[in-house]
Amino acid sequence: MLFLGLLLCCVTPSSGNAHPQDEDIILDIELGEMQLEPGQIDEEYQAALKRKRLRKLNAMSSLEKFQLYIGAGFEHIIPKGLDHILFVLGLFFSSLLLASLLWQITAFTLAHSITLGLAALGLVAVPASLVEPLIALSIVWVAVENCLFKQASKWRPAIVFGFGLLHGLGFASVLSDYGLPKDDLVPALLAFNIGVELGQISVILLAFVATFWIRRKSWYRAVVQIPASALIALVGLYWFIERVFW
Repeated sequence: MLFLGLLLCCVTPSSGNAHPQDEDIILDIELGEMQLEPGQIDEEYQAALKRKRLRKLNAMSSLEKFQLYIGAGFEHIIPKGLDHILFVLGLFFSSLLLASLLWQITAFTLAHSITLGLAALGLVAVPASLVEPLIALSIVWVAVENCLFKQASKWRPAIVFGFGLLHGLGFASVLSDYGLPKDDLVPALLAFNIGVELGQISVILLAFVATFWIRRKSWYRAVVQIPASALIALVGLYWFIERVFW
């Protein structure tokens, strides 16, 4: 079964309706019966899962696909996107002024929507080995700025826009691994982005509710804003080191 499955993988075109033996390959890997190098096993496993997902997608209606990708985008933020959550929280702790926060969130949304679309459509390609460490550094930057400055500078939205371009590439990497249906590419891309936005809005709303009664207290900056930002910066720095050296 294993030999036949691998042989068919080599000779059968890679399309959404091909590879009917993917279930056998997935089962063999999960049972530990596939004798390949660890890296090859993971690569084959992910490829088989992706082909299986695409076959299921092709059998769905357009509405079902749209709903599925909204859920996938939301899930990439909550609960799976801790780095993106911390970046959004870094923006939240940057200022007590709602208008300043809205400008930053708008800049971030616009920027990551641009690169998410370009990368998902194959017009831009940046290796994850470069994008992921830079995303970690963007978290460190916004958090350290929160500790140094009481209010966000007038240039902060422009800086956040640049960071948003990086995060969009990160979103696109996940979306590429998940797979996009060729016949509903643009609606799926739009739905995924909507899901991401809903996730980000949820993070902001939860943070706002959690701090609503204390945001105007004289001790808020010293007791909440700075310590929270410092913790976010430390986590971002750890991720940067991990993604570059480990």
